[in-house]
Amino acid sequence: MHDFHTHFIPNEVLNWIEENKHIVHAEWIKKDPGKEDFLFINGKWGFELKQPFVSYDLYMKEQEDIGVSHSMVSPIPQLFLYDFPVEITTEMSRVYNHSLSQLTKQTPDKLSAVGTVPLAHPNQAAEVLREAMNIGLKGAIIGPGIDQHMLSDDFFKPFFEEANRLKAILFIHPLLCEDPRLKRRMMPNLVGVPWETTVCATDILLSGMIDQYPDVKILFAHGGGFLPYQIGRLDKGYEQWKLVSSNLQAPPSEYLKRFWYDTVLWNENSLDNLVKAVGEDRVVGGSDYPFDLCVWPPKEVSEKGAQSLLGYVMK
Repeated sequence: MHDFHTHFIPNEVLNWIEENKHIVHAEWIKKDPGKEDFLFINGKWGFELKQPFVSYDLYMKEQEDIGVSHSMVSPIPQLFLYDFPVEITTEMSRVYNHSLSQLTKQTPDKLSAVGTVPLAHPNQAAEVLREAMNIGLKGAIIGPGIDQHMLSDDFFKPFFEEANRLKAILFIHPLLCEDPRLKRRMMPNLVGVPWETTVCATDILLSGMIDQYPDVKILFAHGGGFLPYQIGRLDKGYEQWKLVSSNLQAPPSEYLKRFWYDTVLWNENSLDNLVKAVGEDRVVGGSDYPFDLCVWPPKEVSEKGAQSLLGYVMK
C-alpha cells in the first residue's frame, strides 16, 4: 500500500522556527492538558504538534504498522510562509527541503518526499524547486494561489515553465478558507478546504494550462474537492458558452483524466465516483496523516495510480 498524502516536520525545521520565532510570530499554546502544544504561525492556522508530526521513528513505525510500504511525505501547509518576505520563505523552504532529502536517503525504499517553495515569488520558486529536485525530491507541495493570483495567471509562468521542464509532481494542497460565512462549526476545514481545491482545480482545467505544461504532474488533495462530482456541469458549460470552451481542445471531463487525485474522501461511494470519472490509474492512495481528519489506514484503489504518477512501482 502507498500513501501519497502525509505530512512531517523534521527537527531542523522545528529548530529553525524556534530560532526565528520572533520573525514568523510563532507561538506554542497549550489548549488541553491531554494534548500536545498547538503551534501558531503569524496568529493563524494553529495545529497540534502531535508526536507523529515530529518523531521520525514514530511516523515510520505507524506507517509500517498500518501496512503502508511507501510514503510520499510533504511539508505542512501551515509552514508555507507565503505571507512573509521572500528571504524568510526561501530560507524556510531550503531548510525544509534539505531535511526531507536527508530523511528519504535513510530509507529510500520506504520514503520519498516533495518540498516547499516561495510560491509568491515565482522566479525564486522555480530556483528552489530545481534545487529540491536536484537533491532527490519529487517536486513540491503548493497552495492554491497567492492573494488575488490564481495558479493559471501569467504571474506564475516562470514557476510552471520550470516545473514542466523538470517533470515535477506539484501536489496542490489548500489552506483554510477565510470566507467569513464559514467561521463556525469547523466549516473552514469541513467545507472550506475542499472548496479551495475545487476553485483552483476548475480554474486550472478551464484555463487550458495543462496543454501548455503537459509534463507537470498535478496531484489534487482530498479527491479533487467537489470538482469530479460536478464535472457534468462543466461539460454542459463547455457546450453552451465560448468563455468555457475557448481554451480547451476537448470537454472538461477529458481534462479531468489528466490530473491525479488522492483518496482522502472517507466514503466508498465518493471514491467509486472519482474512479469512474478519472480512471483508477489517476487515483493514488492518501491519508492526510497525522492531521485529525485523516483516512487511516489510507485507501489504495490499485498500484496503477502510483505507477502512472511516478513512472515506476514502489514496493
